[in-house]
Amino acid sequence: MSEGVIPLQAYLIVAALMFALGAWGVTIRRNAVVVFMCVELMINAVNLTLVAFSDYLPKAHGAGSGYAVVVIAIAAAEVAVGLAIVIAVFRTRRTVNIDEIDSMKG
Repeated sequence: MSEGVIPLQAYLIVAALMFALGAWGVTIRRNAVVVFMCVELMINAVNLTLVAFSDYLPKAHGAGSGYAVVVIAIAAAEVAVGLAIVIAVFRTRRTVNIDEIDSMKG
């Protein structure tokens, strides 16, 4: 291994920690905005894994980076729709606590 190159295992460990932290946040937090942030953290962990494998696998030819760009675009759309729903719910119920939002009825 050449000096100055970060090994694949380091990327995977960081991605696993990011994903675990995001999953932990989704399960324990009740604020819808914070839950969205934790989901984004999990998506970024997956992106880190895709880019790391893309860089380290010789026959990948950058495919992981392309998939990461697609995932980023989908995540941006998910955030836009999700935050619009959170704002709409907040306007009608004055809360973003997901325990208090138990029905879709306005």
